[in-house]
Amino acid sequence: MKYSFRVLLYVVGGSVALSACSLFGGKGGKPTASNPGQMSSATGLAYNDEDQGGFMVNPYEGQPDAPNMVFIEGGRAVMGSFEEDVMSYRDNIERTVSVASFYMDETEIANIHWLEYLHYLAKDSSQEAYQAALPDTMVWVGKLAFNDPYVDHYLRYPGFRYFPVVGITWNQASKYSVWRTRAVNIKLAENAGEEYAESDGRIPLESGIVVPAYRLPTEAEWEYAAQALIGTQWLEEMQTHQRIYPWDGHAVRNPYGKQMGFMLANFKRGRGDYAGIAGRLNDGALITSYIYEFPPNDYGLYNMAGNVSEWVQDTYRPTTYQDFDDLNPIRRDGFLDPSSGYNSDTEKNPETFTSLINDNARVYKGGSWKDVAYWMSPGTRRYLDKDSATATVGFRCAMIRAGSNY
Repeated sequence: MKYSFRVLLYVVGGSVALSACSLFGGKGGKPTASNPGQMSSATGLAYNDEDQGGFMVNPYEGQPDAPNMVFIEGGRAVMGSFEEDVMSYRDNIERTVSVASFYMDETEIANIHWLEYLHYLAKDSSQEAYQAALPDTMVWVGKLAFNDPYVDHYLRYPGFRYFPVVGITWNQASKYSVWRTRAVNIKLAENAGEEYAESDGRIPLESGIVVPAYRLPTEAEWEYAAQALIGTQWLEEMQTHQRIYPWDGHAVRNPYGKQMGFMLANFKRGRGDYAGIAGRLNDGALITSYIYEFPPNDYGLYNMAGNVSEWVQDTYRPTTYQDFDDLNPIRRDGFLDPSSGYNSDTEKNPETFTSLINDNARVYKGGSWKDVAYWMSPGTRRYLDKDSATATVGFRCAMIRAGSNY
C-alpha cells in the first residue's frame, strides 16, 4: 500500500514544529470516514492524543451488519398505483420521487421475535411496560366465525413461531423498534469488547461499532422496496417496465418451473376462497403463513404482498402524494392538510359527518391474507388509528444507510 504524507508547519509556543500526517491511501490520497489519518485536515491538531486531550476518532470499517436487514439501493421511482382506483379515493396519484438507500427487514416480524421481546421486557422492565407490549389476541374473535383457537394458540404455540405477529398497534411496533436498536447495539458492543455506561440511554454513535436506529419504514421507502424495480433495469437509467405487484406481469401465479400455477402470495382469491381446494391448496394458507413461504422480490424481501399488511411511519392524508417533498418524502402530521378539514373533531361538530382521518391515522400497506389481489399492489394505501390492531396488520423495520448510498 502506498502512503501519502503531508508536511505541515505550525507554531507551538513560538517555535516551529514539523508534523507528518499519514492519510493511508484514501480516495485519491484524501482522508475518508474509515481512513481519516492521524490529524485533522482542518486544524492540523492530532487525533487520539489522550495526553493532550485530543479529539478521539474511533476505528470505523463501515456500518456494521444488522440482523435480518437487506440493503435497498436508493434512487428515482414513481410512487402511486398503476391499477384502476377502484375505491375512487384519488389518494395515490402517480408522483416521481427519489429515495435514499436504506435497509429493510428481509421478513415480517414473527411471533418468535415478539415473544423474545416480551421475555426481555418481563426480565428488565416494569410490569406496566410488559402489559403494554402484549398483542391483542382477541383480534381473531368473530361473532359468526370459529377462530377461537387462534386467540390462545397463534402467538405462543411453537408451530406458529415463524408466522407474522399480528394484533400489534402502530405504537407497539414503534416501541419494539426502539428496544431492538438497544438490544442489537449492546450485543455489537459486547462483540467488540467494549462496555458503555449508558448515562443518556444510548451507546455512543461515535464509537463506530453500533448501527443506526431500527424504525418503521416511511411509506415511500416501503413502496419503493416492494416494487423492486431494480429487477427491471436495462442499460444505464432505462427500466423496461413498471410493476403492478412486487413481481413481473399481471398475474398472481408463478409462471415458471415446478411451482408453475401456484400463487405468488398469500391472499384471498375471491369470495370465501382463502386457499383453494384440499389436495391443491394454491397458497397453502387460510390465514397467515410462514414468513419465508413465497418467493422474495428482486431486493430479496419476502411477502411484500399478502400475508399481512404492514405499518409504515406516515400519518394518513388523501393529499399526501401531492404535498410531500420529492426527496425522501414522509408525512408526519397534518401540515398543509389539517384534520379540521375532515370534520374529525366530534366535540366541535357533534352533529356533522365525522371522518376517521385525523392526526392519529397511520398508513398501512401491502395487502393481507384476508384481502383480494387489488390491495397487494404497492401503490395502494389504507389507514387505521395508531392504537388499533387487527389480525391482518403486522410490520417490519427499516434503517438508514449511514454515510453513503453505496
